Amino acid sequence: MSHKVSSCEVLVAGGGIIGSACARAAAARGLRVIICEPGPDPTAASAASAGILAPQIESTDESLRALGLRARELYDTLAGSLAETTGIDIGLWRDGVASLAFTEPEAQRLRDAVAHQRQAGLRCDWLEAADVAERFPAAAPCMGALFAPEDGAVDAPALTRALRDDAKRLGARTMATRVNRITTILGRATGVEIPAGKIKAEHVVIAAGAWSPQIDHLPRHLPVEPVRGQMAAAPWPMTMPRTVLYYDHAYVLARGGEALFGSTMEHVGFHGGVTETGIAQIVAAAQRLLPSLPATPTRAWSGLRPLTPDGRPIVGPDPDVRGLWYATGHGRNGVLLAGLTGDIIASLITTGASEIEIASLAPERFSS
Repeated sequence: MSHKVSSCEVLVAGGGIIGSACARAAAARGLRVIICEPGPDPTAASAASAGILAPQIESTDESLRALGLRARELYDTLAGSLAETTGIDIGLWRDGVASLAFTEPEAQRLRDAVAHQRQAGLRCDWLEAADVAERFPAAAPCMGALFAPEDGAVDAPALTRALRDDAKRLGARTMATRVNRITTILGRATGVEIPAGKIKAEHVVIAAGAWSPQIDHLPRHLPVEPVRGQMAAAPWPMTMPRTVLYYDHAYVLARGGEALFGSTMEHVGFHGGVTETGIAQIVAAAQRLLPSLPATPTRAWSGLRPLTPDGRPIVGPDPDVRGLWYATGHGRNGVLLAGLTGDIIASLITTGASEIEIASLAPERFSS
């Protein structure tokens, strides 16, 4: 590597769900792509994700919800095409997500949210306590629930694998290395330096999640911070139909015969791993939703979500360095926004424009 210069048209720094989606979309448009991914980091966000697609539950930010709704719709075609080209089933499930209320103020807040979403033309229902009991018999007695019938989930690790495999099928190469710094000449990206040498590239995409700010020579400070999310799993109650339930920021969902529950939001730097307190917290929240869940999970893990100060990702061109693009800071929305982010970046690289409005995601919004 050190004696010969490798080159490509698009170099993607980061091979998680976002980097893989960007690489796949760029390769699909005929570009020569290299993905630099140092290897499976046990604290990376993609592998740790529950894979919930819930723009109508999670987001109160209108511009982020609009993106999320658009991204959610892409999965209907994405799931089929990835299954066809890679043989991987990404486990797309879109039978709705319920957000439960246990107090009258919570019920009122959710009823208002239902009304607001219906006014915006979205499918959204208020379920009375009796409806919840009938539809989700294992759920705890509650005051009612917001039900978003088009929200759902995917198997995030399977999705990451499928996106990466498809990118390779389309000609993208992967290198097991970290990117130390980007190289520029006269306000234009020229490639990157890796421990073994240099790679020339016309375009560089920063998609390293929480590790993005550690890449040297970026023209701006990226305010992306790792936020640890602890998660746990237990056997899914056999008598219960598959479902996704929310309460506050906690959730329980079925995946592959397991109940997955999460997630903490902890500002602890790059410390991965799980804590007794964290697991106790998410188990208690999960049992609040599904009292029949076992108190001792069969396994527990964590991932570092890349969070920005305003909760929106950083997606788009660097205003000062041509050929430098950002696709990072997706927080808890990485899985939901992956396919859309890939399309946006590939479209920007090939045409210089995105048909999707991304002004609210611009990297320079933090510079002032």
